[in-house]
Amino acid sequence: MTSLSDIRSTFLDFFARQGHEVVASSPLVPRNDPTLMFANSGMVQFKNLFTGVEQRDYTRATTAQKCVRAGGKHNDLDNVGYTARHLTFFEMLGNFSFGDYFKEEAIPFAWELLTKDFGLDKERLHVTVYHTDDEAAAIWGKIGVPDSRIIRIATDDNFWRMGPTGPCGPCTEIFYDHGDHIWGGPPGSPEEDGDRFIEIWNVVFMQNEQFADGTMRPLDNQSIDTGMGLERFASLMQGTNSVFETDLLKALVESAANATNRDTDDASLAHLRVMADHLRTSSFLIAEGVLPSNEGRGYVLRRIMRRAMRHAHLLGAKDPVMHRLVPELIKQMGGAYPELGQGRRQIEETLLAEETRFKQTLDRGLKLLDEELAALPEAAELPGATAFKLYDTYGFPLDLTQDALREKGRSVDAEGFDAAMAEQKAKARAAWAGTGETADASVWFDLADAHGVTEFLGYDTEVAEGEVLAMVASDGSTQPTAAKGDKVQIILNQTPFYAESGGQVGDTGVLETSTGKATITDTRKTAGLFIHFAEVSDGEIKAGQGAELRVDHARRTDIRANHSATHLLHEALRSALGDHVAQRGSLNAPDRLRFDFSHGKAITAEELAGIEAEVNAMIRQNAPVETRIMTPDDAREIGAQALFGEKYGDEVRVVSMGVLDGSGKGADGKTYSLELCGGTHVRQTGDIGAFVTLGDSASSAGVRRIEALTGQAALDYLSGQDKRLAEVASLLKAQGGEVVERVRSLMEERKALANEVAQLRRDLAMSGGAKAEEPAKQINGIAFKSQVLSGVTGKDLPALVDEMKAQIGSGAVLLIADTGGKAAIAAGVTSDLTGSLSAVDILRAAVAELGGKGGGGRPDMAQGGGASADNAEAAIKAAEAVIGG
Repeated sequence: MTSLSDIRSTFLDFFARQGHEVVASSPLVPRNDPTLMFANSGMVQFKNLFTGVEQRDYTRATTAQKCVRAGGKHNDLDNVGYTARHLTFFEMLGNFSFGDYFKEEAIPFAWELLTKDFGLDKERLHVTVYHTDDEAAAIWGKIGVPDSRIIRIATDDNFWRMGPTGPCGPCTEIFYDHGDHIWGGPPGSPEEDGDRFIEIWNVVFMQNEQFADGTMRPLDNQSIDTGMGLERFASLMQGTNSVFETDLLKALVESAANATNRDTDDASLAHLRVMADHLRTSSFLIAEGVLPSNEGRGYVLRRIMRRAMRHAHLLGAKDPVMHRLVPELIKQMGGAYPELGQGRRQIEETLLAEETRFKQTLDRGLKLLDEELAALPEAAELPGATAFKLYDTYGFPLDLTQDALREKGRSVDAEGFDAAMAEQKAKARAAWAGTGETADASVWFDLADAHGVTEFLGYDTEVAEGEVLAMVASDGSTQPTAAKGDKVQIILNQTPFYAESGGQVGDTGVLETSTGKATITDTRKTAGLFIHFAEVSDGEIKAGQGAELRVDHARRTDIRANHSATHLLHEALRSALGDHVAQRGSLNAPDRLRFDFSHGKAITAEELAGIEAEVNAMIRQNAPVETRIMTPDDAREIGAQALFGEKYGDEVRVVSMGVLDGSGKGADGKTYSLELCGGTHVRQTGDIGAFVTLGDSASSAGVRRIEALTGQAALDYLSGQDKRLAEVASLLKAQGGEVVERVRSLMEERKALANEVAQLRRDLAMSGGAKAEEPAKQINGIAFKSQVLSGVTGKDLPALVDEMKAQIGSGAVLLIADTGGKAAIAAGVTSDLTGSLSAVDILRAAVAELGGKGGGGRPDMAQGGGASADNAEAAIKAAEAVIGG
């Protein structure tokens, strides 16, 4: 028996010998075709080569392309499990020529591989050609295929088009005849839908370009696009008419049977086949970062997952089983597709979380369905409102309800379901309008209703293609075209641009179409739409165009580093200060990070240094940064920290980084940081580079703020600090290591000199002028001495008051200093008089005369200030009045 793995390698090796580049499968989520939900053929990744937009260093290629047909225009989901051929996931083997060889080589390549390398009986092979393609028919005749087995087809079955316009051309197909013991006729006959003649190969001759007016012209570079479905061909090579009886899928079916404790008999077989097929589709999509959700690709994934899980339930599975099938899938396909092994944990956890949640509602949902059906007349369709309740309350997609009803010979009112959905959206909009948001924002809800939410591709790529769905001007109106200089907000069906959220700023970059180019200056999110703030820099941008989207890589790299460093900082703060530390806000920008957290006092220099050192230790560890998908409750149960300001849905991204041994942190006691986060992050902690704190400050009551730098910004900051230190050392004529001691010595010397100067200034003030020599004035038996000084500061006055009180022994003192346009005032009362006389009262009387207000202190010493010392004599008299009572 020739295994699927053998067929795949034989095909690729054959074309490698013919000078073809063996190109890895492109992602299932197309990066270069915004019109496709998933890659559904081998040529998707080469579209731009065929159209001449892109050039590569090879003109021949061969691939084994993973494909999904479960959503959009190509949807085989409903047929899987009920037919022998349909799959949602399959591999397409292909060989391609980009202006290199054409029909004369493509047809012989196919014939040689099938009849020699795979050993098929030539007498059982029939071919079709487009009815006007005499050239292809002649080549087949030259090879040795008789005219009786060359069938001319006049329909589009044998003419391929990329779209209404663009590259196109005739096809030739190869069919295998299983023999007259199986019903069916050759292609083009009334019995062509039978199983006797099976298509195994299709060659597209891309030789023309079609224009909107219906005319065609030959392409300058005529190309080849071929395809052979691996699973269908394997069923032929392995002597079966069912893809599920081939070695790979049979192994997955048996694994599903073991997991559910069922036999692969007729009663169970359809359910097991659904599980096997949907396991492949779900696992490959999850490995590429697609997560179950209620919109877009995530919605299709959820439908596939829950369909498989319902079939497991019908087989009697009481516990989640789908995640238990992943090891067998990796065993069968991990060699060809290593992303399965690399993403094993995420695949298993996502399947387990979804099935656990689904099982909690499945019994209730099916019970409701049975109750509703029992109340209906026999064969009556299920009301749309009931189907919507199953969707809205129990998470049953419409197609899952339809699938369950089909087994009962019933249907559902799809129009009623759509009406109930529209009513719910109207209520949601009305609730939003009541929040007080600006009225013009309703345009985003209109666009979301019309086009659906934006698919975010930016976790895995910074370059992708998207379709321009709409453009909104500054006044809120939509416009079909934006010309050079126009500023618009652009909505696309998918984007690699991250929208501002959770403290991470929005991405910037470039959007380019066939007619124009725009600079993206910011990205934000509203109503599930990613809003690209753009200014057209060249040509014009039109709604409906495909666009190449390029995120500013350098800027995103810096943002990622700062965001990941924020996670490490959060954990280092908790480690140093205590578990009360929690995020209260953050900013992850390209040039810096800012982190606000709950803490009641300033962080000491020693604590800050320790926190910085711990973060840098984790950076040097260069540990992988891993993302896992979990329910919010499960994430919190393993100790994941929820970030302030984030909103979480049914699934959350749990980001882990750093490794500790036996610390008790994380789910396994070894994970340093575990946080719920929807942002973008580095792949290894070492990608952060370096981490430097700029200091700690108060943000608000009970909240502190740390600002920091990472990567090149941190290194530039440290380099600047070194330069400044070198300059200081040069000025001090000291070595770098001597700077601190030298500065300390200079500060002590300066302090001593300042004290000496202050004393000399006080001495000079006290000894100058006739006033200083006058004896104290007696007021009601209390000695009072006053003086107006110059050349001293307010700081000098308390010491001078104390000296003067010592001179008079018992009494009161008032000193007024002219400090260059303003007055400084000090009053003193000796301790034996403070019971009956207060320096504060004396001071305030004097201050009022000098244009000041208030002032205060103790009964023995008080200070204040005034606007001017010009009324010093009046101030002294006011003080005397207080002393005289």
